Amino acid sequence: MREFMNLTKALADASRVRTLPALHRGELCVCQVTASFTFAPSTVSKHPTILFHARLVGSRKEGRWIHHQLPGENVPLTVCEALDWIGQSSGQRPANVGRQQTTKKMLKPDPVDLCHRQCKQ
Repeated sequence: MREFMNLTKALADASRVRTLPALHRGELCVCQVTASFTFAPSTVSKHPTILFHARLVGSRKEGRWIHHQLPGENVPLTVCEALDWIGQSSGQRPANVGRQQTTKKMLKPDPVDLCHRQCKQ
């Protein structure tokens, strides 16, 4: 039951769901997500934590920076199905064009430069 509740909680927020299709292109630093969605730093750390508990993302730490990626192979079938559903849903909607532009915006800046700029703020 806990697994189900974590998954539904993670999928109940549009901001969290919007970040998942971007991870299909590869790993993202928290700084990239912050800059792209104009989240407050405290909000950015909250969202990935909820996604992590639902097993929708994995993460790794490199120095001060945390990088997120889609989960590895050892995840429940429900998580795989949820990620497939999100991918299919975001790919079929007209609003997906805006999401694709957001993803391109997210991947455009050099993550190292972006992180250094955000740390100075």
